[in-house]
Amino acid sequence: MRFGILGETRAWHDDGTEVPLGGPARRALLALLLIRPGQVVPSDRLAGDIDPDGLLSAHALQSQVSRLRAALGAAAAIERTGAGYRIVAADDDVDARRFERLAGQGREALRDGEAERAVALLREALDLWRGPALAELTESGTARAAAMRLEELRLAALEDRIEGELRLGGHRAAVAELRELVGCHPLRERPAGLLMRALSAEGGQAEALVVFEETRRRLAEELGADPSAELVALHHELLSADPSPSPAAPPAPLTSFVGRDEEVDEVAGLLRVARLVTLLGPGGVGKTRLSAEVAAAEAGEVCFVELAALGDGAGLPRAVLGALGLRERGLQVGDGPRTPVDRLIAALSDRVLLLVLDNCEHVVEDAAALAARLLAACPRLRVLTTSREPLGVIGEHLHQVRPLGGDAAVRLFTDRARAVRRGFAADPQRVRRICAALDDLPLAIELAAARLRTLDLGELEGRLNDRLGVAARGSRPADNRHRTLRSVVAWSWDLLSEPEQRAARRFTVFAASATAESARRVCGTDAETLDSLVDKSLLEVSRGRYRMLETIRAYGAERLDEAGESDSARHAHARHLLELVRTADPHLRRSGQLEWLPIVAAEHENLLSAVRWAVDAPDVATALELLASAAAYLWIRGVSAAVAPYAIRLLGALGDTPPDGLGEEYATCVLLAASDRETWRRHRPAAEKALAAAWPGDRAGRYPAALLLWMMRNAGGGNAARAAFTFLSAQHDCPEPWARAVARYVSGFGALGDRDVAPAERDFGAAAEEFRVLGDRWGTALALDMLAGLAGGRGDHARAIALTDEALTLTGLLGAREDAADLLVNRGDYLVAADDVEAARADYAKAADLARRAGSTTCLGAALRGLGDIALGEGDLDEAERLYAEAVERIDPHWIRSLGHRVRTLAGLGRVAEARGDHATARARYREAAEAAAVGGIPVSDTLRLLGLSGALSVALTEAVSRW
Repeated sequence: MRFGILGETRAWHDDGTEVPLGGPARRALLALLLIRPGQVVPSDRLAGDIDPDGLLSAHALQSQVSRLRAALGAAAAIERTGAGYRIVAADDDVDARRFERLAGQGREALRDGEAERAVALLREALDLWRGPALAELTESGTARAAAMRLEELRLAALEDRIEGELRLGGHRAAVAELRELVGCHPLRERPAGLLMRALSAEGGQAEALVVFEETRRRLAEELGADPSAELVALHHELLSADPSPSPAAPPAPLTSFVGRDEEVDEVAGLLRVARLVTLLGPGGVGKTRLSAEVAAAEAGEVCFVELAALGDGAGLPRAVLGALGLRERGLQVGDGPRTPVDRLIAALSDRVLLLVLDNCEHVVEDAAALAARLLAACPRLRVLTTSREPLGVIGEHLHQVRPLGGDAAVRLFTDRARAVRRGFAADPQRVRRICAALDDLPLAIELAAARLRTLDLGELEGRLNDRLGVAARGSRPADNRHRTLRSVVAWSWDLLSEPEQRAARRFTVFAASATAESARRVCGTDAETLDSLVDKSLLEVSRGRYRMLETIRAYGAERLDEAGESDSARHAHARHLLELVRTADPHLRRSGQLEWLPIVAAEHENLLSAVRWAVDAPDVATALELLASAAAYLWIRGVSAAVAPYAIRLLGALGDTPPDGLGEEYATCVLLAASDRETWRRHRPAAEKALAAAWPGDRAGRYPAALLLWMMRNAGGGNAARAAFTFLSAQHDCPEPWARAVARYVSGFGALGDRDVAPAERDFGAAAEEFRVLGDRWGTALALDMLAGLAGGRGDHARAIALTDEALTLTGLLGAREDAADLLVNRGDYLVAADDVEAARADYAKAADLARRAGSTTCLGAALRGLGDIALGEGDLDEAERLYAEAVERIDPHWIRSLGHRVRTLAGLGRVAEARGDHATARARYREAAEAAAVGGIPVSDTLRLLGLSGALSVALTEAVSRW
């Protein structure tokens, strides 16, 4: 007989038939005896656990035992022993005992590295559970204790099983289960650690770091405890992993690839001998799909850039930066005044990469210029482009993408037909005639085959005859193929219902893709209509977003103009984007930051398109509101430069006076346009007045992000800086909590300017805490970095390192990789000061690699400076001089954040010269270092102290400057 207490108490005969046990008292009695089969349970404990009210007498208990014996029959014995009872049953006959045995064996197998065997044993163990253990004995103290013990063992076995599955590569499948487990047991650290590993293995390092941060906060808030050493070690392991963003992968295909396998090999072979290859051919011939297949087969790193959504070639470098996962700006606002192309060159100069530029024809001149410059500056880069015309660059190899061959075209038609009509079969010769009429163009074939959902083959063939004039035979030139494709698109369009046509033509206002909700609202349609357009191959859907092929989009845009709906559709699109960024804006400064950043980022091209239309229309109110509402997203993501040209154009048309009721929006627009010095000089006074009016201190304005950026733009000293400090000081009592945190942060700089470290530390600490309470990782990272610098300056290196670790976690969550490089250099400096040179060397080297990949020359220069310090300390003067020389070439002398690194680099060169006895060069270098320090308006010794440049180097440089 077998018994079960992992769920309702049950018993079964060996043949599987269930034993009728009777009422709840008998089930409770059996469960209590089965907790420890073979062990005696005192009668008084049995009576008390069965009836906690104490009404079950010894006689009544004996009666229940007798009835249970009768139910079980001869297959199981319940014996009276002394003052109690016991059940005679083998351990393996009781599911709880069998579970414990299997779970223990599974854990041992896992410990021995036998993951596959462990998973099998643990699954068998967990399958024994039918519900909560001892579910019917909720009032029994004995049963509750046993149930809690069994539940703990079940959780441990579940964690062991998941760990085994992770070792076998099942990371993706485990994520959902682990999320649920962490949600049910938020204070249990092992599931959090397993989830962090699973997410990291799937490329979600930022999400993994979020899990750690949330777990750490819960432990602190609810238990007053820190994470375990194991979880902290895993956290450091993730931080130490290469945090470089993954370049954009080629689009995931929705259908099978037919007929071009040999061509994939041919193009791949061409790329092995040529650094620039262009896939050339008419629209609809399959260039994009071929390039995606070539990219997917590439063994090395690939970045796929879709250019169709670009309005003009000016945005091409930024599109490539975005596809590479790189920000245009760091958290600290600037990393020098370099252009996006300069940043690309820095990021790709030593990187082995295949860059795919898809759909170049509408920006062909800019694509040619960019490809030529990148290839000249980045010797390990290869470029694959798709275009309807050659780029015309020296060294370009052309591969003509031709229509499919006869058999391949038939296979493609049949494959797509079977997708809409199960069991489709037809005479291949008849299908061949249809494909020939379509010039064997893959897109035309797919559009026609999709019609078999509602037409039979004969109807389809007849309609194509009427539309295309199938009598024409033989090879057609590319321009005729364009006409064929246009005719097929027009034919497919004409067969749409009026609601379908309206939805399709309005969808063309989306720059790239759209969510279902966005498509429904902007197109004024419903889900059924969108699904119908997908069925008819007018739209594609992938990962929850709809997109339209460019050939169809071009045709639909013409129909939109003909219908006189262009302005209304684009206005609806812009207002929808405005609603989205308005909704997202407050979340981007609070705990919803990590949830909303990717939501808005997915609409980046749509946002740029909406801004471009509003500026061109011109719809001044919509343009200003869009820019202001999106400002926090643009600055946090480091992509504000993408809208700067539109902000500059808009301000040029507006003049110097803000529109009525839009003063704060105007001021934010001025900040976005500030990279143009003339625009900034002209509009700054009016923007200052508008911002001061919007934020008087006793009430909140609409766009808090402008406050921080206003300070950053006016921090260069003089009257402007003093006015900015005064203005922001007024926000200390503002009802907007984020504005108060910004005021605290800015006040810290004011105290530093007065060389008063203690108030500065209080202000930065208060700002960090206020940002942290709000859930804003961006502001928290900024404040923590300043606190770390102050801690390092007074010699508290352990605290400086701990604060920098936390800031690194936050920048990782935000995808701020170049800022991570900056922080790694800072941590290296603190480690050197703490005499952990090897750990510092690793941080500097990692920062240098990350800075190269991120295209941050200033961060690279800082990392090289750190490595130079170590070489100098080890007496390797030649290596130190080489590293310092490289560093000083790269560090931006105009960026305030570069001040400390520039001073230290020049000082290092002076120390190298002094060690060689070249006192004239040493004096010159020390003089340069002193002049660089003076840029900040602070004496050298104070500059060095505040920047954490303490110890012997500080003394040496201060003395050297004094001698000079």
